[in-house]
Amino acid sequence: MRVGTGESAVVLLETVPRRASSIWTRAYLRLLLCGDAACALLACVCVLGARLAFGAFVPVVEFALGLGLIAAWPVALAMGGAYRQRANGEGTEEFKSVFNGGVALMAAVAIMAYATQTVIARSFVMAMLPLALLSTLYFRYRMRKRLHRRREVGDYLRQVIAVGHRESIIDLVMQFRRQPYHGMRVVGACLPDGGMDVDLDGVPVLGSFGDVAQVVARTRADAVAVLACPELDGAALRRLAWSLETARTDLFVAPALMDVAGPRISIRPVAGMPLLHVEHPEFDGARQVVKTVFDRLVAVAALLVLAVPLLAIALLIRLTSRGPALFHQTRVGKGGKEFSVVKFRTMVADAERLKPHLLPDNEFDGVLFKIRNDPRVTRVGGFLRRYSLDELPQLLNVLRGEMSLVGPRPPLPEEVAQYGTDVRRRLVVRPGMTGLWQVSGRSDLTWEESVRLDLRYVENWSLILDLQILWKTWSVVARGEGAY
Repeated sequence: MRVGTGESAVVLLETVPRRASSIWTRAYLRLLLCGDAACALLACVCVLGARLAFGAFVPVVEFALGLGLIAAWPVALAMGGAYRQRANGEGTEEFKSVFNGGVALMAAVAIMAYATQTVIARSFVMAMLPLALLSTLYFRYRMRKRLHRRREVGDYLRQVIAVGHRESIIDLVMQFRRQPYHGMRVVGACLPDGGMDVDLDGVPVLGSFGDVAQVVARTRADAVAVLACPELDGAALRRLAWSLETARTDLFVAPALMDVAGPRISIRPVAGMPLLHVEHPEFDGARQVVKTVFDRLVAVAALLVLAVPLLAIALLIRLTSRGPALFHQTRVGKGGKEFSVVKFRTMVADAERLKPHLLPDNEFDGVLFKIRNDPRVTRVGGFLRRYSLDELPQLLNVLRGEMSLVGPRPPLPEEVAQYGTDVRRRLVVRPGMTGLWQVSGRSDLTWEESVRLDLRYVENWSLILDLQILWKTWSVVARGEGAY
């Protein structure tokens, strides 16, 4: 095989042996297909069985219709995109595809029955198909968790060749290693000038930008990730895409924008050219009103439900150490406005006075101060911090409108004084009790990683994202990882 590197060269790869990832992907999709059909079968058996148990007569035609719906269930999910490879293990996209396919089938059955004046038992539309949808969503959730566990031990990963500059590739490698559930592993890199002796955190440099097609063929990689770099313009990317067509290697291109994604980005043809249109984020208006109402309703409900546990924690703190149960500290909120955050006291009463003596032991980079085994933390305080119980009184701050349930971490005034222009972007929204930093590593994150996650939230906020973060917070807090 010979690969051209000139301006006019069109690169074609010979057919390569089937990759290991394609083998497990096909087996995984077959398992999903069988499981989805089994969920529909279970729903049909439950509904028809319940009708028979209550003495209802079920004609043969309805048994036949039930079998037809069981067969149609995987077809409807496939039309909704539930078996696309890129959706494997990606909760939001996968669940949305299943939901869309299931609802479409329910609507199609109801509309056809009405249009043809066919008498169909309401139990199919009102019970069987909704039950099939719920059971399929649960089945997909369990399969997703199983896939994530396998990926954490190095199985079911897609092999990726990273193309870009040294710093961006190292950042990508660290992200994939920290979050293996995404199913990506960088097995090689291509730098602008090759640089075969460059160390990229254990990832070998296998060539330059002109060698990407050869590197993919040699490593049998599943995908190529092109990171933002000026050397690869539109023409170069087009030739690279052509070179990967025959081998069916996926091509991912990172835009030169800071963590902007989702509905804010769209591609629009202008003067015959496809241009990336980036809409401004919405920090006011109806969406913000919905977020505020949601935050306060949840805060009121949580305070009512947790009233007794909160009183018990406060009493335990008072009985085990000297000082008040609650700790008030000045933090900076939306627009740089200061407020008093409320937390359960987890340190000794004179903790702030002891802080200057512990500065040499700071384990955190950037402007934050963190010590894994802080001597100021009490025994009860260590338990509260591990499971984030010390932050529950912040529900009062949410109720007062000073904080949100989800948002960037509320910073101290001395931290904000050291912020650069980019970091101050965190202050355009209300800080949150939890956020992307909470579900992505908590105190184990570096300062740069924490800032990037907060800015990503600011740029891509939505109520759906808030609900996803709240859902993930439960499992993160229960494991007590990264909290000290």
